[in-house]
Amino acid sequence: MNIREKREELERALVCSRGVRAENSKGREHPESEDEVRTCFQRDIDRITHSKAFRRLKQKTQVFLEPEGDHYRTRLTHTLEVTRIARTISRALYLNEDLTEAIGLGHDLGHTPFGHAGERALNELLAASGGFRHYEQSLRVVDIIEKEGRGLNLTYEVREGILRHTCDPLSETLEGQVVRLADKIAYINHDVDDAIRSGTLRGEDIPDKVRTVLGGRYSARINTIVEDIIARGIEDGRVGMSPEVEDAVNAFSDFLYERVYKNPEVKGEERKVLGLLSGIFDYLVKNPAKMSEEYLSIAEREGVERAVTDYVSGMTDPYAIEMHNRFFVPKAWDIK
Repeated sequence: MNIREKREELERALVCSRGVRAENSKGREHPESEDEVRTCFQRDIDRITHSKAFRRLKQKTQVFLEPEGDHYRTRLTHTLEVTRIARTISRALYLNEDLTEAIGLGHDLGHTPFGHAGERALNELLAASGGFRHYEQSLRVVDIIEKEGRGLNLTYEVREGILRHTCDPLSETLEGQVVRLADKIAYINHDVDDAIRSGTLRGEDIPDKVRTVLGGRYSARINTIVEDIIARGIEDGRVGMSPEVEDAVNAFSDFLYERVYKNPEVKGEERKVLGLLSGIFDYLVKNPAKMSEEYLSIAEREGVERAVTDYVSGMTDPYAIEMHNRFFVPKAWDIK
């Protein structure tokens, strides 16, 4: 047996019957010969981490726009935190860690510049044509946009998990469900941590119910939720939390939305994001030649608005600002 085959044999012992073993994958849209070293899910991990969209996550906002300081989360650090939490849960439940990691690393590839503010801006701009949802864009990135339009040709299970990490119905794989839970565990905790660091919140502002059930510290809260999910195990084909912990998590999420995401200062910055992205969007719809060749190809196949959506949603925060300045801010004359 080659190394991949040995790994697949090992998965029969490590991955329970309710998990997805690599040898049982539904495969890729475009069939490929198997690798001698890596399983299909390991190959998907590598394809995602080597993609351009993954590299761009390092300069995409998580919550706070243009934060002053080195320790605030970005979309990339969020992705890594989600993936680590998800792998811990999957290992404890004897699910496929490689599949879990691939979904976790790819789940936010379609996120916009400026975090959820950018997503809401694009959703508003595209309201007449169905809106914008980052989980759908993440799937589009891996299927169509990456590798100059050839896509990454990922396995069915990874693609389905990426699409279902936020929307209903739940992922049909338990690994996909684990990533969905890990995404929420990560963001409610690290967004509050960043809010406290910024002075938007104080630790004592966190509701008593949350601190009593989940814990008073960042690491304690994550540990409580993760251990609760593991202890509950798999019930009726689902991975989830106990009622008490789930209730506390939902209360924590509601608190976060009210005190951080709807904070007047944060919302004020969001209006600037809408103005900036709408300006870029409208300009490119009228001047599509300003986009690169790969997006012009999309425009020819699927229309200009679709291509502009792909282009703008893929921008990093600094690149979007640079484009806005290039299109709308007059250059100073170099008078000699």
